[in-house]
Amino acid sequence: MSWEKNVRKVTPYVAGEQPRGKVIKLNTNEFPYAPSPMVATKIYDLAQEELDGSSSMLRKYPDMDATKLVNAVVSVYNELYFRDDKAGSGLGFDNVFIGVGSDDVLAMAFMTFFNSGKPVLFPDITYSFYDVWADVHRIPYATQALTGDFSIDVNDYLNKENGGIVIPNPNAPTGVYEDPSMFEEIVRANPDSVVIIDEAYVDFGGESCLPLINKYDNVLVVQTFSKSRALAGLRIGAAFGNEKLIKYLKDVKFAFNSYTMNYPAIELATVSVLDTDYWKDTVARVIKTREWTKEKLRELGFEFRNSKANFIFASHKSMPAREIFEKLREKDIYVRHWNKPRIDNHLRISIGTDEEMKELISTLLTILKDENPE
Repeated sequence: MSWEKNVRKVTPYVAGEQPRGKVIKLNTNEFPYAPSPMVATKIYDLAQEELDGSSSMLRKYPDMDATKLVNAVVSVYNELYFRDDKAGSGLGFDNVFIGVGSDDVLAMAFMTFFNSGKPVLFPDITYSFYDVWADVHRIPYATQALTGDFSIDVNDYLNKENGGIVIPNPNAPTGVYEDPSMFEEIVRANPDSVVIIDEAYVDFGGESCLPLINKYDNVLVVQTFSKSRALAGLRIGAAFGNEKLIKYLKDVKFAFNSYTMNYPAIELATVSVLDTDYWKDTVARVIKTREWTKEKLRELGFEFRNSKANFIFASHKSMPAREIFEKLREKDIYVRHWNKPRIDNHLRISIGTDEEMKELISTLLTILKDENPE
C-alpha cells in the first residue's frame, strides 16, 4: 500500500492494565477515595438544570479560557503556595493554562517550546510518555541516566546544550523526590531553554516549585487533578508559568482545538479545587497508608527508595519482581511491572485504601512463604 509510506509511525505509550470486575487495582496510581462530595452535588445540580431546561451546557460551546476554574485555581493556589511570597506577586489569571489532563498539557508544551532542533533532556527512568511525545513531534532527545539509587544527577542538566528539559518531581516510577533548590539550579543554568517540572505527585509530601515561575521566565510547572483530587476520569491538567509562556501555550492549543475543556468538567473541577479541607484530609489518609505500607513491605524483605508519591517502587531481596507480579495477578491484585533495563526487578505499587493494602500485604506474605517454606 503506497499511502503507508506517508504515515507517521510511532511506538505509543502503554498504560497499565484496566481490569474489570472485583479486583484490587494498584497499578495506575489512581486515588483510592472518591472526589470531594461537592463534586457529586454539582453533578446532581447540573443534571437538574439540564432536565428543567435552564442549562445550555450541552448545546453551547464552553468557555475556551475555563475562566471559572482558573479563577478558583488562582485563589486557592495563592493561599497554598504563595502565602509567604514577600514580593507579593503570587499567581494571576494569565499565569495559568488548563488542559485535558496533564498529558494534554505536556503534549502541547512539547509542541510549543521544544522546536530548536537541539535534544530535549529528561531522565532515562521516568514517565514513559516523554519519548513518545518527542517521537510524535519529531523532537530530538537525550536521556540522562539516574544514579544507582535513582536520584537525579544535577550536573547532567547544567552544562549540556539542549532544546529543553523535562523532569517529574517526584519522579515516576521511582517516587524519588528532589528538593526545589535543585530545580532552581537547573532553571538558572538554562536561560535559553524552557524547563518543565512535572508535579503530578507533588501533593503527597513534596514541596512545589510553583514559586519559581515569578523568579524565572523559562520554567513551566505542570500539575494534574487525576491524582490527589481523584478526577482521573474527568481529565483536568494545568500548567503554570509567566504570562508569555502561557500565552504561547494557549496560542498553540487554540490553533489545535479552541475548546479545551467541556462545560461539566469546568464546573466539577472548580468545586473540587475549592474544597481544600476534603483534599487535605484525603491526601493525609493516603500518606498515612503509604507509610504503613512501607513498614510492612520492609518487614517482608522489600527494598525501595523513600517515596513521596502515592506509590512505592520496590524490589524484593530474593524473589524476582516478575514472579511476584504474576502471582499477585493470579489473586486479582494488580501492580505495575516493566520489562525494561534497570527496573525489570521492581514493582510499582499504588497506594489504595487501608483495606486494599492490608490485603496486598497478607497476599504477599502467603506468596513469599510458599516460595520459601520454613
